[in-house]
Amino acid sequence: RRQRQMCIRDRLSAELKELEERRGYARDRRKKDSVQVGAIVGYTNAGKSTLLNTMTQSHVLTANKLFATLDTTTRRMRFPQEKELIVADTVGFIRNLPKELMEAFQATLEELEAADLLVHVADASQTGLLQQIESVEKTLHELGLERIPRILVLNKWDLLGTAQRAALGDMLPDALHVSAATGEGLDNLLSAIER
Repeated sequence: RRQRQMCIRDRLSAELKELEERRGYARDRRKKDSVQVGAIVGYTNAGKSTLLNTMTQSHVLTANKLFATLDTTTRRMRFPQEKELIVADTVGFIRNLPKELMEAFQATLEELEAADLLVHVADASQTGLLQQIESVEKTLHELGLERIPRILVLNKWDLLGTAQRAALGDMLPDALHVSAATGEGLDNLLSAIER
């Protein structure tokens, strides 16, 4: 059994190395073409893939479960002034991410190092919203990514009542309010990303 586990581990390591090399090649090509990269980050199940689909009219897999996205997905976005942006959807973070998982996700998280902008998506309807935001910020700091500009997006805004919206607006005045499911607030987000 131990030998079988070692074989699986070796195979996974080889696949991750190959994936890392392909991503490196793609990053180099984007840099050469001067295309900017925006990465969608956030706590797991915050609606990152749904937001990617809404922003880029894509059909990336979305699911209401932990780690529905394990591999980085990228899509191109065009802005009116003939600007292009590569948008990358990344694996969802969790509080106190174990070191082993952090290492396993390293290949997918490396895409963040090439990002010019991070779009931090948080689920506004979660009772632990502030802890989840803090957890993501802590992980970004541990990865050495605090220097990258970011936009905080409170997703699932359509699920909140008037009082909840007002309270969150006061608590997080710089956050953008969006519903990836309905498209509410999307124009404001796209303008902020373009700026």
